[in-house]
Amino acid sequence: MNIEIKSPEEAKLKKALEAREDAEARRILHFLNMPDLSRTEGSPLKEIVERASKVKSLEEFDIIQIPEIIPTNILFDLFNMPPGHPARSKSDTYYIGDGYVLRTHDTVFWYYYLNHPEIKKRIENKETLGVICYGKVYRKDEIDRSHMNVFHQFGGLYIGPDDKKNITPEDLKNALSEVARSIFGNINFRFYDHNFPYTDPSFEMEAEIGGEWIEMLGSGMARKSVLANFGLTGYHGWAFGFGLERLAMASMSLPDIRLLWSEDPRIKKQLKLGNKYIPVSKYPPITRDISFVVSKDFIPNNYFDLIRDLGGDLVEEVKLIDKYENPEKFGEAKTSYAYRIVFRSNDRTLTSGEVDEIMPKIYSETQKQFNAEVR
Repeated sequence: MNIEIKSPEEAKLKKALEAREDAEARRILHFLNMPDLSRTEGSPLKEIVERASKVKSLEEFDIIQIPEIIPTNILFDLFNMPPGHPARSKSDTYYIGDGYVLRTHDTVFWYYYLNHPEIKKRIENKETLGVICYGKVYRKDEIDRSHMNVFHQFGGLYIGPDDKKNITPEDLKNALSEVARSIFGNINFRFYDHNFPYTDPSFEMEAEIGGEWIEMLGSGMARKSVLANFGLTGYHGWAFGFGLERLAMASMSLPDIRLLWSEDPRIKKQLKLGNKYIPVSKYPPITRDISFVVSKDFIPNNYFDLIRDLGGDLVEEVKLIDKYENPEKFGEAKTSYAYRIVFRSNDRTLTSGEVDEIMPKIYSETQKQFNAEVR
């Protein structure tokens, strides 16, 4: 069964964002309007979804599509992340007002699935349930070749009634072994114990790719306390979740996450799982430094968002090259930062002139948005 959850609150919040003219509103609307690569034809992320969805352990699972703007009490409180939990920090999460955020993890689909009227009927009948969910998630992050603040996750949940079904960690590991082989072929993989807020026991899975062990996904047995938060008792089972970009990049030896979004036909034709990526050319980087003094409550991840806004996909990396305090020179509540911004295009040679058009905007918005003294 395919389930799509519509959210009237999400629609209202989007309209409110469209009526605003501040940088944060424009930024969030831009993220929401970016394509969902897990549903985009020709994308290797969609290819992973299709392969994983068809393995024997998951082939008859329901598929659910959920809102991207989620109430904080659902996204955090119901998943064992109470107020004060690091995951709720405004330095890591995109808030829309105080009560809503852009979803930071796709495990929130548990709530929407288990509260769906049709699924509630199946629970009353003590049926075994399986569901997958995939799509974009959002998290403030650093800027480098392996991180973006908009990325994609794929998650699964399989549960059955305690008195009719016995679902074990071995069942979970068998299912994940199928998923790993569907994506990478006949490879080595291993599990080790971990800790997650909504599964116990929990396991990380690693795959050996190109002679290196790469973290593949997180998984575990669904915590009964979390299921109880949704009003579900008498059920048990397993769950997992993984980032699609990490696996796609490993499969193709992709050196830069930005390539997954490229529209250059020379790049797009190479983006097939298992196909080793060959750079279309060696384009040189252009670097620019910026230093400024700001108040001590400055949040670097917010600054990275500003640079993404203005530099777009031409920004390869932002490095902190200096940070220090000098109360006599700057004042007691001030800190000096210096960053090196690395610009590089994956499909053409940048010119200094192009970068020189971007940098004055970065200087200006640094002053405006962070009340900074650019040095």
